[in-house]
Amino acid sequence: MINLTDLTIDKARLLLDSRELSALELTKLYLDRIDDLDANIASFLSVNYENAIKQADNADSLIAKGDSDILTGIPMQIKDNICTKGIRTTCASNMLEDFVPPYNAHIVEKLNEAGAILLGKGNLDEFAMGSSTENSSFKITKNPWDITRVPGGSSGGPAASVAASEVLFSIGSDTGGSIRQPASFCGVVGMKPTYGLVSRFGLIAFASSLDQIGPITNNVKDSAIVLSAMAGYDSRDSTSLKVDIPDYSKGLKADLKGFNIGVPKEYFTLGIDPKIENNIREAIKTLEELGANIEEITLPHTEYALSVYYIIAPSEASANLSRYDGVKYGYSDSKSESMWDALEATRESGFGPEVKRRIFLGTYALSSGYYDAYYVKAQKVRTLIRQDFENAFKKFDVLVMPTCPTTAFNVGDKIDDPIQMYLNDIFTIPANIAGIPGISVPSGLIDGLPVGLQFMSGSLQEKKLFQAAYAYEKATDWNNLKPNI
Repeated sequence: MINLTDLTIDKARLLLDSRELSALELTKLYLDRIDDLDANIASFLSVNYENAIKQADNADSLIAKGDSDILTGIPMQIKDNICTKGIRTTCASNMLEDFVPPYNAHIVEKLNEAGAILLGKGNLDEFAMGSSTENSSFKITKNPWDITRVPGGSSGGPAASVAASEVLFSIGSDTGGSIRQPASFCGVVGMKPTYGLVSRFGLIAFASSLDQIGPITNNVKDSAIVLSAMAGYDSRDSTSLKVDIPDYSKGLKADLKGFNIGVPKEYFTLGIDPKIENNIREAIKTLEELGANIEEITLPHTEYALSVYYIIAPSEASANLSRYDGVKYGYSDSKSESMWDALEATRESGFGPEVKRRIFLGTYALSSGYYDAYYVKAQKVRTLIRQDFENAFKKFDVLVMPTCPTTAFNVGDKIDDPIQMYLNDIFTIPANIAGIPGISVPSGLIDGLPVGLQFMSGSLQEKKLFQAAYAYEKATDWNNLKPNI
């Protein structure tokens, strides 16, 4: 009997290639598990049974011919703000409740080519705006470790689906920590690549200069495997980088001899739970025991990152979401007498409270008389934050810090307090502002809830990032802890 909670992409690949298990059998095992568990977890907005069975049959044909890729026959989930041709893509919003894209996102094309099997679409905070997946218009995803707790957000569905072993990997998006924060809360590995390494074509935009697509997996090697399959130049994305994509999973070692790791002191003063700080300090000792040279450093402009983010992200959201006018696609209020009344009614009913809040913030920051005072100034400080990181990576291979200041909080605890909710992303936002890669890996449990250790590296230095995370993972084995569902 196959134990899905023990499976990784590597282990599944061996079972599939040795014919001990067919892709169809594996797919049905996961679909059955989704049927058994997801009524309580609510990680899926849609499950695509018929499509998954077809893809599994095709994967078995490829395996039989010897044409399989490392992801051929591997079941996955994709966050529901990434376009899938012929499959509903809602952004967890009433505005797009019935939207079925006529095309695939670039990463969907690449994963289809690799033979991965899409089981369904993952729940999220509406238009990826939130840190708890409570802002979804359709359902609240629960944390598999404790269903009274949130899974984090906005990629709460993808993180919960991996933690609950409903899929072998999932794909999320990260604008200010939306992959890494839920990965921390759910005890899985979440990785945000360098901005531009993975095409954003087909990702429904929130904040275009910050958004990036990345994998959520059971372990670091799986994360590296999925990133290698997803990354690559795409002419349809003007920010896509023309760089060679290595196999990130090759050459990973269990030690960190010669590695220089910086510990930014600012990440240990910003309202961090003392239990989290103790956990991360212990993790840093482990890194030192693995041979790394550890040194405390300062990133002086870190204290401004949250303020910068909550000017730039809402401003870009305000511009991006102006396309939802009830005319071209999506929800439309048909009862109004005039065009302007229809536009107002459409946006009033189509958007939820958090999306409206961010549109208001962004429109204000971009308005006449305030543009220079807020948006332009935020962009200048963004440059200073990026320079802090560039200077740090002249000396250090990676930086290490907490992923989140707390463990997963109770459902309902912060939904009515936007400031407290926004503070959840205080340690993840700087990587998006600077456009650098970051990864969260499990570093233990506090009161039965997962904690995440975060690494950041310089632009396009994903190999170093994976190496540091892999060595820590092998030394601790925290990633093998699973929730008792």
